[in-house]
Amino acid sequence: MNLDKSYDPKKVENKWYKVWEEKGYFEPSFDKNKPKFSIVIPPPNVTGVLHIGHALNNTIQDVLARYKRMDGYDVLWVPGTDHAGIATQNVVEKEIAKEGLTRQALGREKFIERVWQWKERCGNIIIDQLKKLGASCSWSYQRFTMDEGLSRAVKEVFVNLWKEGLIYRGDYIINWCPRCGTALADLEVEMRETQGKLWYLKYPLEDGSGFVVVATTRPETMLGDTAVAVNPDDERYKGLIGKFLVLPLIKRKIPIIADKAVDPEFGTGAVKVTPAHDFADFEMAKRHNLPLIKVIGEDGFMTEEAGPYKGLERYEARKKVLEDLKTQGFLEKEEDYKLILGHCYRCDTVIEPLVSKQWFVATKPLAQPAIAAVEYGFIKFIPENWTNLYFDWMRNIRDWCISRQIWWGHRIPVWYCKDCGETIVSKEELVEKCPVCNSEKVYQDEDVLDTWFSSALWPFSTMGWPEKTETLTTFYPTSVLVTSFDIIFFWVARMIMMGIHFMGQIPFQKVYIHALVRDEKGQKMSKSRGNVIDPLVMIEKYGADALRFTLIALAAQGRDIKLSEARIEGFKHFINKIWNASRFVLMNIEKESAEVEIEPAKLPLWHKWILSELQRTVKKVREKLEEFEFDQAAMEVYYFFWGKFCDWFLEVAKVYLRKEETKLQTQKVLLEVLTTCLKLLHPFIPFVTEEIWAHLPKKDTEHIIKTNYPVFKEDLIDELAEKRVQFLQELTVGIRNIKAEYGLTAKTDLEVFYHCSEDQYLNLLSQEKEVIEFLAKVKKIEGVKQHIKSKGEVSYILSKGEVLINLENLIDLEKELQRLTKEKEKLESKLKQIEKKLNNQEFLEKAPKEVVEKERGTYQELMDRLKVVLRYIEDLQKN
Repeated sequence: MNLDKSYDPKKVENKWYKVWEEKGYFEPSFDKNKPKFSIVIPPPNVTGVLHIGHALNNTIQDVLARYKRMDGYDVLWVPGTDHAGIATQNVVEKEIAKEGLTRQALGREKFIERVWQWKERCGNIIIDQLKKLGASCSWSYQRFTMDEGLSRAVKEVFVNLWKEGLIYRGDYIINWCPRCGTALADLEVEMRETQGKLWYLKYPLEDGSGFVVVATTRPETMLGDTAVAVNPDDERYKGLIGKFLVLPLIKRKIPIIADKAVDPEFGTGAVKVTPAHDFADFEMAKRHNLPLIKVIGEDGFMTEEAGPYKGLERYEARKKVLEDLKTQGFLEKEEDYKLILGHCYRCDTVIEPLVSKQWFVATKPLAQPAIAAVEYGFIKFIPENWTNLYFDWMRNIRDWCISRQIWWGHRIPVWYCKDCGETIVSKEELVEKCPVCNSEKVYQDEDVLDTWFSSALWPFSTMGWPEKTETLTTFYPTSVLVTSFDIIFFWVARMIMMGIHFMGQIPFQKVYIHALVRDEKGQKMSKSRGNVIDPLVMIEKYGADALRFTLIALAAQGRDIKLSEARIEGFKHFINKIWNASRFVLMNIEKESAEVEIEPAKLPLWHKWILSELQRTVKKVREKLEEFEFDQAAMEVYYFFWGKFCDWFLEVAKVYLRKEETKLQTQKVLLEVLTTCLKLLHPFIPFVTEEIWAHLPKKDTEHIIKTNYPVFKEDLIDELAEKRVQFLQELTVGIRNIKAEYGLTAKTDLEVFYHCSEDQYLNLLSQEKEVIEFLAKVKKIEGVKQHIKSKGEVSYILSKGEVLINLENLIDLEKELQRLTKEKEKLESKLKQIEKKLNNQEFLEKAPKEVVEKERGTYQELMDRLKVVLRYIEDLQKN
């Protein structure tokens, strides 16, 4: 039964994970008598490796999955990876470039073959890393967004939405990445404040009567202007509405129009309208029937329409346009200006808004039932404040551009007939003939679907839809989705829309939005800052359990996590504490103790207390897990195990283990508490708990993963025992504090008096005298009703009575008084400094909130210490 002297995660983790997998413990049973719990993993990119955000997300999911399995649920946790269209294509393009190849040189078919080869070779790295973390996914259900079943689901959805008129193709302004050569959805564009310029340009009136000055941050786009707009209520321009201007450099005639969307406060109040390169201008052009002139192409170079600037890169064109405007007298002035620029979320290139023929999903009809599902509480966001963000986006939703101009992904299931122009939308793998004219001159659309299109189907496509599978019938809708806030729009909202539309049911009942993991100073982790904490390095150094427990213990709802390696190291000490406590228990019990029946009424006081406190912990942990307050659930067990079981009961047990009449009872209680704690802790720290479990005598199951999660037993709650032990602990702490204050060791023979006027407390001390003497490490403690203080005696005030120890022959009283007086003066000086800060309004307003709170906390700590010092000084001065 004995454990090794120290815990080594490397000996344990791989061993147990292999056992769990081989025995099929992660797989659902489809037992009709069990309640169901299902969850789908947010599929990491197939290009990805485990980062600290993944570690947090999957630890939370694993805690839920393990807890529910132990609590009698049939659990399905669907794992998988996302094909990550743009990212994966970029990776493989870089790889073939080393061979001197391009994807164009290879051709589409050969290039796709190379991507699949790369996927088979490198695409499951993150899956293996999730296993190192301990993720208990149902691995036989592992899916990939490009696998055969999910690809079929994608086609089914596309064709059905097309038939319903919810998918269409049209010329529309979209975000375009010139580097990746593809359209991007609004959500794939990262908006950043950038220091730029505002240029004021003169546009001459056609009749020669003057000019209108417009302000722009993008002078190169003026080549595509088709109007200048003013606000209809702007008195400065009312007389010019309807007149025409001559576009500088290009000499094209353009009208002055009036539109309410124009902000009279921006620049001069007159704005250039470039419908093919600005979202607001595109909408304005539709209202005023203006032409669209595309002057920047998909490659980021100027088009034929740019006239003399054709072929210039867009920023080179800007320089040349500004030079020519200045030379020809059309540039009035320039000034510094902060603007918001969109960047590609993959390659960081500044995106180009441009008009392009793309495929779109009409989202408003899909959004309405998705909004209602949350409004009526069928889906709940946790924390609840994320609901407002969801509503804000969904109520202002724009049509979703779903086509991407890359090769890796689900190719759009649309063919075109060269002869009659028919558009053929089909679920078939290959269309060979036009159904209208029978021509064989048909070709498939070159574009692929947005990666998020297939991800939106994830909760039901992974379970076999469009087939009515047993998995789908049993486990859909899923119970909860665990994700981060940054993909509420990308993924969560789209899953809700698609789930309701195609399944007629919500895809999940709850959405738990977890925190962002930052560094210890609260800064976002990034390679450039050098503050990234690699979870795989932490697992190698401290073990998976230590990392898992740290992340969970810090994962408070609504607050970002401030993580440091020191915190992980700190919780590694907790893992060691569990190991050492378990080792103590196993070394001090006999096999027959496992057979002993506990009779609570006959147990000693401390045994009743620890069992009562254990049940309160069970109740709180279960409540907190159900409320998704994972940090509080973890810390409830932490405080009980370390603070109550280890610090108190294991010490008390030493007294009872040496008595024959209480030995077996004590062993049984030790085993009961340890066993229950291991079960409570297993979802958080599965490896160490499974290893200790293997050494326990007489277990209800071979492996802890298969045991039942502890259930609250109200009959073991003993409030009287709790109150009595609370007093005995206070008494013990009082004695320890006096000893610590005056440097008295366990070897010092001490006689202690407990002075109290109430018989019940004196009687309690009398009953527990042996335990208190052992815990406080004193020779003798005596309870007295009346006591006259003698010379050299110091006291410690308790809630009931006081502790007294005579120090006359143990320390130099005068020296001690001098020491305490010096400490008092230092404390008072520090308190004055902090008081000065806390009374300074400027400090309170300007200092960070956490700094102010820290100062207040320090002030309170110093005040508490000062009270103690003053009490001891008073005692010594009386002598």
